[in-house]
Amino acid sequence: MEEESKASEENTSDNASKHSMWVEKYRPKAFADIKGQKDILTKVKAFISQKNMPHLMFAGPAGVGKSTTALVIARELFGEQWRENFLELNASDERGIDVVRTKVKDFARTRAMGNVPFKIIFLDECDALTKEAQQALRRTMENYTQTTRFVLSCNYSSKIIDPIQSRCTVFRFKPLEKEQMFEIFDKIAKEEKIQIDKSGKEALYICSEGDCRKAENILQSCAAVATKITEDEIYSLASVAKPKEVNEFLNLALQNKFIPAREKLLETMLKYGLSGSDIIKQIQKEVWNLQIADPEKVRLVDKCGEIEFRMTEGSDEFLQLEALLAQFTLHAMKK
Repeated sequence: MEEESKASEENTSDNASKHSMWVEKYRPKAFADIKGQKDILTKVKAFISQKNMPHLMFAGPAGVGKSTTALVIARELFGEQWRENFLELNASDERGIDVVRTKVKDFARTRAMGNVPFKIIFLDECDALTKEAQQALRRTMENYTQTTRFVLSCNYSSKIIDPIQSRCTVFRFKPLEKEQMFEIFDKIAKEEKIQIDKSGKEALYICSEGDCRKAENILQSCAAVATKITEDEIYSLASVAKPKEVNEFLNLALQNKFIPAREKLLETMLKYGLSGSDIIKQIQKEVWNLQIADPEKVRLVDKCGEIEFRMTEGSDEFLQLEALLAQFTLHAMKK
C-alpha cells in the first residue's frame, strides 16, 4: 500500500510538472541557478553567510530575477522553514495604506522561527504603492527592525519616496545578456526535448529584450505548436515583425518609393497584428541598421519620437505612420 501511494504521488508530481508554466518550472531554486547579476549575488551571499542583512531594494526591468533572488534569499536563510518566515505581497494588487497597517504589521510583530533573528517581508512591484502607503511603510520599517527585514522590488526606483530608499540597500538589476539567455534556452530545450536552431534563439532574444520570463512564455507557446522551433514561429507567436521586413519598407521609403513602402508597412502590421506603438518601436531600432549617415539616423529617430508622442496623445496611428514614412521619403528626396 505504501509503495502504491508513493507511486501515485510521483505520478501526480510528474503530471503537475508536465502541465506547469515553464516560468515557474524553471525558476531558479538556488543562487547557482540564477543567470546574470553576478555582483549583486556576491553581495547578497555575504549577507546570508553572516545571517544578517539590511532592508533591500531590487530595481530593474521585468523578468531579470528580482523576485527569484528574494525567494532564494528566504530559502537559503531559513531552509525548510522558509514559508513560515517569509511573507510575499504584490503591491500592485494590494496597494493601499490598510495593507501596510494590517497584513504587514501583523506579520512584522511576531518573532521568526528557527535560528535567524528576523523574518522577511517581500513587497513585489512596490512602485505601485500609493504615497500614503509608502509613508506608513517607512514607519513600519523603522519600528520592527528587531524582528523583520524588508525586501522591496520595483521597476522604477524613482517612484519610491526618498525616505524608503535611504533605509534600503539598493541593487539595480540589468537585462540578461545574450549568452546567459542562450544557456537558459538550451537547458529548457534539453529538458523539454525540443529543438531550437540558432536563428530561433536570436529571434527569441530579440523579442524578449533580456526579459527571461517573456522568453520562457514565448518558448512554451512555440513548443505547443512544433517540436522544432524556428524564427518564423517565434516572430509569429510573439507578435513581432521580423527586423528584415521592417528594414524592407524603410529602405523602400528611402528609395523614394512611398506607395510600395506604405503598402508593405500595412501588410506587415496586419500579418503580425501589430499596433502603431508596437511598430514604431521596431522602426526606431531598425533605423540604426540603415545604410545612411549617422546625423540622418539621429534626425529620423527624433521623428520616431515625435510620431510616437502624437499617437499616445490620441492621433490616428495609420496617419501618423504614413507621416513618418513620408519623412523617410523626404530625406531621400533631399539628396
